[in-house]
Amino acid sequence: MNDLTPIELTPFDNTDADDRAERPRRWRIAALIAILVAVVLSWYLLRGEGSPAAAAAPPAVTVAAPLQREVTEWDDYIGRFEASRSVELRPRVSGEIVAVHFRDGQIVRKGAALFTIDPRPYRAALAEAEAGVATARSDLTLARSELERARRLIADDAVAQSEIDVLEARVAASHAALAAARARVRARRLDLGFTTVRAPITGRISDRRVDPGNLVVAGDGPSATLLTTINATDPLHFTFNASEALFLEARREGRDRGAAVDIRLQDETDYTWHGTLDFTDNGLDPASGTMRARAVVRNPDNFLTPGMFGNMRMAGGTARNALLVPETAIQSDQTRKLVLVVDTDGTVAARQVELGQAVGALRVVRSGLAAGERVVIAGAQMAVPGQKVTVREGRIATRQDAKETPAADAPPREAATAG
Repeated sequence: MNDLTPIELTPFDNTDADDRAERPRRWRIAALIAILVAVVLSWYLLRGEGSPAAAAAPPAVTVAAPLQREVTEWDDYIGRFEASRSVELRPRVSGEIVAVHFRDGQIVRKGAALFTIDPRPYRAALAEAEAGVATARSDLTLARSELERARRLIADDAVAQSEIDVLEARVAASHAALAAARARVRARRLDLGFTTVRAPITGRISDRRVDPGNLVVAGDGPSATLLTTINATDPLHFTFNASEALFLEARREGRDRGAAVDIRLQDETDYTWHGTLDFTDNGLDPASGTMRARAVVRNPDNFLTPGMFGNMRMAGGTARNALLVPETAIQSDQTRKLVLVVDTDGTVAARQVELGQAVGALRVVRSGLAAGERVVIAGAQMAVPGQKVTVREGRIATRQDAKETPAADAPPREAATAG
């Protein structure tokens, strides 16, 4: 009998088989994911390897040729308005102020009553002087009568010639006494008239410096009490100082007397006030080297007031052809004034210019710019000298040109107009 060894049977484990079956599927998923990542990465990397981006276009600017116009050169000054006449009102007689006949700051006419000084003492003095005239007239009548009687008796040798001489001298003295008495009457009448203080000129009066009830003192000059002041405001004087060079230029051109001037106030943009140059001083101020001059300006509405500042211009000669560019086209480089121009190939260049007067929103260019050059009038902040730009054509217009342009094409303000 064979010795049989029992065989131990173990249960079947299919875990390895499942793992072996699952592994190819995981590989396929991983491979698919790797392929997708490679495709995405290749697309991302290949996207930057395409054709290079196009270069940025040059900046666009608007250009126009300088405007050519006949303009009159003006000399500019700064000055101040002054009263054409000014009076400090002081009393001619002393006394108490009993009435004031004006409102502070009003316009008064020449001869208008302003103050009344108590007239009673001066009426009494006038009456006394008139009584003196009556006494002198009576003395003269008596002296004449005595002289006539003496002359009738001289034919009978009843009166000596010496007595006749005495009587004639008495008559002459009586005549002189009467004349003196009449002069005293006139003086007292003047004093009585001076008790009413009247306006010596037409103008705007200041405020009263003395109220009723106060005593005022007459005197010579500043020793008398100041009552108020009056300034004549129509016309006014506009005084200014001109440099020696401008004075010589005006003198050679005959503009030192009678030249027309235009004035604008500090809050005005246009020259709305007009006058005529009527005075230049008789010498230059050695301290400043300037000449004091004056113009007469009409002020019918009394709008202008002495002490106001103003900007004045005076025509510097005949009109001449000039080039004008907008103020916005002018750039500053420290002490230099520049404008940008564009050459025919589109390259920007800078031109140093000498400027003249302003004409509205435009400025006269005296030198440094040619009539045919293309000036950058819009977009100058994008233009750099030496670089190229894209050009748009425009035009420069004055305010009058803008008014004549149809409404659909008219620019909103006086300046450069883009095409």
